[in-house]
Amino acid sequence: MIVKTSTTTIDEEEPMTNLSIADEPIAALPENIRSVQPGGGVCYSLELAWGRWRRWWLRTFRSGYVARMAEKRQGDTTGAPHEVLDPRDLKYCCNLCTAHWLPEDDPFAWRERLPFARWGLAELQIMCWPLAALICLLLWLGSPWNWLSVVALVLLALVVYFFRDPSRVIPQEADAIVSPADGTIAEVTLVDHYDFLDGPAVRIGIFLSIFNVHVNRAPRAARVVDMHYKPGEFLNAMNPESALRNEYMWIGLEETTEPRRRLAVRAISGLIARRIVCTLRPGRQVRRGEKFGMIKLGSRTELILPRDEVTVEATVGQKVNAGSTILARYHGTVAV
Repeated sequence: MIVKTSTTTIDEEEPMTNLSIADEPIAALPENIRSVQPGGGVCYSLELAWGRWRRWWLRTFRSGYVARMAEKRQGDTTGAPHEVLDPRDLKYCCNLCTAHWLPEDDPFAWRERLPFARWGLAELQIMCWPLAALICLLLWLGSPWNWLSVVALVLLALVVYFFRDPSRVIPQEADAIVSPADGTIAEVTLVDHYDFLDGPAVRIGIFLSIFNVHVNRAPRAARVVDMHYKPGEFLNAMNPESALRNEYMWIGLEETTEPRRRLAVRAISGLIARRIVCTLRPGRQVRRGEKFGMIKLGSRTELILPRDEVTVEATVGQKVNAGSTILARYHGTVAV
């Protein structure tokens, strides 16, 4: 049974932007992570091409706007693969540099309030407008083409539904570890030894169908201490071999206060899902329930916890929601 909390908060808080803790070394961002979506993709390439055109247009015709945004920009653009003229340029490279704008200086902050995943807005534009045009054309042609407009409408609805990003209520109980993904618990497996945790572990696997929300959220308030990205195959996420052979993004987390417990999250691609988005980098701190990426289409997410330090509440077959369903609790945690 999931224990519900009586003290909650909505997930609209600003993300923590601390980049490192000086007294502890952190791993470097792996060389094969050169974007928040290292696997690339057609829509990704189209959006990058649009960005190049947009930056040319801004430099040529809106030099005053470019200058104003440069004055308000915080952090450093070192590491970004292109010019950073406004916040839109950080969408795919925010994990490569420290540049950012304060919310009050960001003219595009409203996009974060849309009920759709920010990383899926390009796909929505690229797929939905042609489908909408096709529906209008089929209706204009009349019989016998009218019935095909229903098929196109269903496809349009599925695309919009897939990229939805509903708000979540984040449990505030000190011991709670929340789900990093929506979906169904596919496994709760004991692991004899997990190197990152330096001891026995429990792995909770979550299967995401194409009908689930695919935004990933942080299971705990913690700091990223290590990351790995592995290109691979695209087996069905229900296949146990997918955990070993498919493309995945592994994230090692550590609490910033004593006893600095560790945990890990692994986002794994599936048969249809071939694009993993992760905005994190080593040194970044996240709040519990904070959004940090998504897996586009059906996939799998794993949460790995130190076995001797947690009580698992998740059960196989259970439906869970990212950021709000409590999967496990730490022993002996007290509020600070």
